[in-house]
This record gives sequence, C-alpha cells and structure tokens, in this order.
Amino acid sequence: MSNTSSQSEEKSSGFAEETPVELPPESKVIFYNDDFTTMEFVTEVLVSIFNKSHEEAEALMMEVHTNGSAVVGTYTYDIAISRKRLTISIARKNGFPLRVEIE
Repeated sequence: MSNTSSQSEEKSSGFAEETPVELPPESKVIFYNDDFTTMEFVTEVLVSIFNKSHEEAEALMMEVHTNGSAVVGTYTYDIAISRKRLTISIARKNGFPLRVEIE
C-alpha cells in the first residue's frame, strides 16, 4: 500500500487534523467536622462512596476531625456532585448532619 492513499484516507476521514481535547474542570469534595457525625460513619462513607482504603479513610477522617475540614477527593463536577448527594442522603438517613461541599 502506498503512503499517498493512506494520507488521502486520513484527510477524507477527518482524523488527520489534530483537535485539542479539553478535560472538564475538576471539583474538590470537602467534608466538614461537626459534633454529631461519628468518626466511624465518616470512615465508612469514605470507603464505600469515595473508594478510599480503610487506612486512607481513617487518615482523612482524622484530618476532618482535627482541622475542621478536609478535601476527600477531586473529581469532575458531575461525579463530585453525585458523591456529595449520595453522602448527604445516607448521612440524613442515619441521622447525621454531615456537611459536604463542592469547591
């Protein structure tokens, strides 16, 4: 096969031109400390919803407890908002006022 026919196929298919691909902006999911949500609940949410290892979840939970807040993950906006809503829904069902924000 000659190089010429390959190049003409690329031009006709539109793949020869490079188009820049923009990645969607990422959003931070932030947990805030309160006096009611248990450390165990926060750790479990971080494992089950945010896919953290148990060790990583405990470290993040302690950061929230000690510093008042912590970024628990950075995701595209759609994923961040979905995880926030799911977390808040589960927290409320369990009687916890956990505050989660997207930045």
